[in-house]
Amino acid sequence: MDLDLKGKTAVVTGGSKGIGRAVAERLAAEGCKVLIAARDKADLERAAADIGRSGGQPVEWVAADLSVAADTDRLAAEIKQRFGRLDILVNCAGAGRIGHFLELDDNAWRDGFAVKVMGTIRLCRALWPILKESKGAIVTVAGTRGLTPAPHIMIPGVANAAIINFSKALAHLGQTDDVNVNVVVVGVVETELHELYVADQAKLEGVSTQDVKRRNIADAGIRRFGHTDDVSQAVAFLASPRARHIQGTRMVIDGGAIKDL
Repeated sequence: MDLDLKGKTAVVTGGSKGIGRAVAERLAAEGCKVLIAARDKADLERAAADIGRSGGQPVEWVAADLSVAADTDRLAAEIKQRFGRLDILVNCAGAGRIGHFLELDDNAWRDGFAVKVMGTIRLCRALWPILKESKGAIVTVAGTRGLTPAPHIMIPGVANAAIINFSKALAHLGQTDDVNVNVVVVGVVETELHELYVADQAKLEGVSTQDVKRRNIADAGIRRFGHTDDVSQAVAFLASPRARHIQGTRMVIDGGAIKDL
């Protein structure tokens, strides 16, 4: 299916690694002019070069820490200066610490909310006027712990629940301003971050990483872990004119771990 994305402008936060990078690559392959943002300059340069070599549109980048208001404002200004318009904003940035509730202090909670919640809110607010002009789309990537809390993953769960709630409210404004707002809620996806988490589990339990993966898949009742392509294809569709009549909804991509019917 032609998603009719050629020539559209898109920004992907958290675009240097994992799901964000896969989304940026997918949008570039569809013909979008893409800008990726993340904290680390070297990671951004590497991701932009790799995506360019894969045959898609050249990708631009801006190093910015979305937990810092001034960096968010600078990123928004760069987007307006380079593109002059914006059709698609994909919010992928943000992660939070896991651990026992009593061992997580105020700083851990602040850090967990700084990018995922406040960074997303600030960037949506800064870019809303040009998204309104283009009748654009916002797609935010959240984790399933925002729907199914767990005591050892409390910070990411609460932050993701907040961003899902925010997006639902923003979709009401989008209905008025003709900006599409949707959320893709993802389960466990095979990324570098997931591999580190599995390695920590295996070390703690004294078993192999493959043992941990097999057990986690069985416990979740799924066939396999997610792939970044599973998510990137869904995001590209929701960001495209083909999904114009889909507004204020969440698409769960978790292999059926949550039966969200």
